Amino acid sequence: MAFAELLDRAGGVGLFQALQVFTLFLPSVLVPSHMLIENFSAAVPSHRCWVPLLDNSTAQAGVPGALGPKDLLTVSIPPGPNHEPHRCLRFRQPQWQLLDPNGTATNWSEAATEPCVDGWVYDRSTFTSTFVSEWDLVCDHKGLKPIGQSLYMTGLLIGSFCWGLLSNRFGRKWILNLCCLQVALANIGMIFVSHFFIYCGLRVLGAFAISGIILTSGMLLVEWTTTRRRAVTMTILGCIYSLGQMALGALAFTLRDWRALQLAVSTPFFAIFLICWWLPESARWLIITGKPEQGLQELHKVAKINGHKEATKSLTIEVLMTSMEEEMASAKGHRSVLELFLVPMLRWRTCIMSLLLFGGVDLLARSITAFLLSFLGRRTTLASFQAMSGLSILVNKLVPQDPTVTLFLCPDWQTLRMVFAVLGKGCFGVVFSCVSVYKSELYPTALRMTAAGFLQSVSRLGSVIDPLIRMTQHSLPLLVPVVYSALPITSGLLLLLFLPETQGFPLPDTIQDLENQNSRPRQMNRPFLSDPLGRDHAILTSSLEGTEVRKRSSGLFHGQNHYALLPHL
Repeated sequence: MAFAELLDRAGGVGLFQALQVFTLFLPSVLVPSHMLIENFSAAVPSHRCWVPLLDNSTAQAGVPGALGPKDLLTVSIPPGPNHEPHRCLRFRQPQWQLLDPNGTATNWSEAATEPCVDGWVYDRSTFTSTFVSEWDLVCDHKGLKPIGQSLYMTGLLIGSFCWGLLSNRFGRKWILNLCCLQVALANIGMIFVSHFFIYCGLRVLGAFAISGIILTSGMLLVEWTTTRRRAVTMTILGCIYSLGQMALGALAFTLRDWRALQLAVSTPFFAIFLICWWLPESARWLIITGKPEQGLQELHKVAKINGHKEATKSLTIEVLMTSMEEEMASAKGHRSVLELFLVPMLRWRTCIMSLLLFGGVDLLARSITAFLLSFLGRRTTLASFQAMSGLSILVNKLVPQDPTVTLFLCPDWQTLRMVFAVLGKGCFGVVFSCVSVYKSELYPTALRMTAAGFLQSVSRLGSVIDPLIRMTQHSLPLLVPVVYSALPITSGLLLLLFLPETQGFPLPDTIQDLENQNSRPRQMNRPFLSDPLGRDHAILTSSLEGTEVRKRSSGLFHGQNHYALLPHL
């Protein structure tokens, strides 16, 4: 784990890390917009069948002048389940007898009705246009909308898996830029399509790229951040996602046409594609994959930005090779997704994290994540809030939905259900922020992106099969609450029992680093001794037998050896 020392030599956390967070703020704040945009662009407005008496000026000319729109609606459209005009049926012929209050009017259900063969009329007071109203995805065609949503989730699933593998092979930065360009092209292309299934195809391409942005932006932040600042950095990233959700609501309130909204959240990705080119590639990944010269160049670039120009002279290829010799030797060879299951230690971590993500507002909950991770640790925070989210779902489902059932302590059941719903969403906000930190610390550099892609694919699999689970509500009413509450509670318990605490450890570069973590107490990664220039760091290490002294490579920067006697934690 010598890269942590190299990063300290390059300035640790400084101006570069601040600029990196600001740069990645731009794509991260727009990612939620693309994932949640169909809450607005696919909104289903109120609608009714098109009928001549109301919507054809020629037919209206023969109507008695005393009849207003409400009367014409009564004789043209039968009432629906909520005693409002039916959304999917109309009378074949006007039923004038329904206007006679004293006569024996024929019941409307006995009158001949037919589907909306001439189309629909939509209420445009809230949204001037949605693609539901544009392509008439209502009544008999309303099943096409969830199909489009499932296809989008499938794109996220496949993208997570593929980009995880590709970024391990070609690098994080290159994949990030490619995905930003793909998001811009695919989503702007949706504006010009005239067929729903072409729209779905472009939506899948956009989802495929969104997964790459989520993976690579988070991984670049993790791999360029010191151990002590990692939780804070990822908490900031989580808060950015929450701000993106809030920004989408404000934008949708302003832009009521789905094409204009789609254009507004997609066009900035062209600028982001150009801006992100300045970001350096992950030096940790470059070194581990056998490109130490390029990794050294990126470290020099970061050192200059952080104001440590002297590090460009002391950080040489010889120093780097000496510091990372063990990690580079251990990482040699082709890494595949199968290693997540072939290595026993990684197998347990992958299975439990998969269960956790499968089972899995926001701004306030995410903002306290850094404090929770500092005081409670990764494992305890994640397990407890995962279990709390499952319990919130279960209690929410057990609360009576019948408004006539009252209790002295809680006369309003709807309010109580809302309280538990908000509590559960807040818990999931903490869980997601914690997972972004914890999963990066569980896997070595050579497999980190592969693992992240695989785990994100598992989480998207839950979104894909969610409609199938909810289809069983009528035949198996208890299945949905049991599944949705049991998975978070079970995964939290397994996590607490079998996964290690990683707080205070540097990011592991090899599987050997993971084994070393399990064989000694936590490292707080803070300097105990330093030279007058503040460049020699004592690295906290101890063995199971007690205190030991370990020589670190920091002395190589000055041509001497430094030792530190460090207490056993």
